[in-house]
Amino acid sequence: MKHWFGLYLAALLLVAAPAAATPRIVAVGDLHGDHAAFRAILTAARLIDGQGRWTGGDAIFVQTGDVPDRGPDSLRIIRDLMRLQTEAARAGGRVVALVGNHEAMNVTDDLRYVHPGEYAAFVNRESSRRRNRIFGANRAAIELFYRARDPSITESAARRAWFAETPLGKIEHQAAWHPTGAIGRWVMANPALALIDGTLFVHGGISAGYATRPIEDINRAVAAALLARETARESIINDPLGPLWYRGLITREGDERPAPPSIEEELATVLAAYGARRLVIGHTPSLAGIVIAHEGRLVRIDTGISAHYSGRWSYLEIMRGEATAHLVP
Repeated sequence: MKHWFGLYLAALLLVAAPAAATPRIVAVGDLHGDHAAFRAILTAARLIDGQGRWTGGDAIFVQTGDVPDRGPDSLRIIRDLMRLQTEAARAGGRVVALVGNHEAMNVTDDLRYVHPGEYAAFVNRESSRRRNRIFGANRAAIELFYRARDPSITESAARRAWFAETPLGKIEHQAAWHPTGAIGRWVMANPALALIDGTLFVHGGISAGYATRPIEDINRAVAAALLARETARESIINDPLGPLWYRGLITREGDERPAPPSIEEELATVLAAYGARRLVIGHTPSLAGIVIAHEGRLVRIDTGISAHYSGRWSYLEIMRGEATAHLVP
């Protein structure tokens, strides 16, 4: 009898015990070099104080990639993220910075969208002398390169062209983003895909073909492709169906697959494959604000935060399993 009563009492205590609290999650989409917006959003989300220091406690902050390009202050954002990763960990929280297609582009020297201010941020007292030394050491190859474009070009014109295409700070920028550089190493250490408390985060999206691969496998493959600086279209970091570029969960425009599933079917396949209740993505801007679609199973958080797009400052908050979109004035 006493044994039965003891089991009964233990069961009552188990039922009455509160469930383990799940951490608060805050997610922010593409920033594209807008440090002021980044700081304002994290302040509004109660993750940092006026000095930019972590105040989020055990919260989890997810930034879904595309920090660089289009705006001048990418380096300031990256330095903040690096520091906040350490500060949050000390407080029992976590900062997850995902790899976006623009991070991959910078690592692989695709600099089409780099803002001049991003180069200027790397200028130091040695920049001018360093640029002169590099030109002098490679003068013949540089002149040959420009003659291939224009056989009639003079030596002085080739020199002017190279200096115009190599602004101060660009050499340092490329060194930092190289896989052996400080930023390149940081990017390679960050995930492309993260599953946190039932929510799957990725920059672009996940197609049905990639959903057959475990998260760890995808993250390892992205890191390896970045290390190798792969430029082939079929590489995981360049593939239109891959996690950094895929837009197929929003539109079928440009889909080259012979018989793709419907968006609803593909989303269900992806969520089932990873045991997730929702997918959160950036990459494709929605300038009016965060879009929560497909009965809450797909959330788009790229709201054109950067001044380049003149979109809305926003963040997604997930508490006790419920996702809420916030606009920052």
